[in-house]
Amino acid sequence: MPASLTLSVFQAEAAAFASALSSRYEPALFAVTDGKAVGTHVEHAFISHLRTLYSFPEGNSAKGIDVPALDVDIQGHQHSPASVVMPLP
Repeated sequence: MPASLTLSVFQAEAAAFASALSSRYEPALFAVTDGKAVGTHVEHAFISHLRTLYSFPEGNSAKGIDVPALDVDIQGHQHSPASVVMPLP
């Protein structure tokens, strides 16, 4: 059974994932100029990666909560070199 996901583990995984992603080719993103599409691709890849290692409830796109157990939403900003992970207020 996968381990439970905590906020500190989530943050460490996000840093490691961003580092790994920045050093590899993503053929699915070649010639994509839509920032939202890029952010969605990276977000889904990260959540998929986490699901292979940890157990946590599904998020709700309609409510904008990617990891409700941690009150975390994942946001990508076009002027930022990496996705920003923000706890919800």
